[in-house]
Amino acid sequence: MTTPHTMQDRLTNLEIKASFSEDLLDKLDQIIIRQQDQIDRLTQDLLWLRQQTPTEGAAGPRNLRDELPPHY
Repeated sequence: MTTPHTMQDRLTNLEIKASFSEDLLDKLDQIIIRQQDQIDRLTQDLLWLRQQTPTEGAAGPRNLRDELPPHY
């Protein structure tokens, strides 16, 4: 048989665990929000970069001499 003192200890321990679980859940929520913001920014950057590069057909033939580093 369980004594009232033991039941109180068990209840207190469960309340402590629930509190830690809520805190952990809040922290994980914040991490997910930050990650989604980062994904959104990276997606915007990728779209911007794609707009900056010319399409294959519009670029015309490439001259490899134009791409040589300056020391050649």
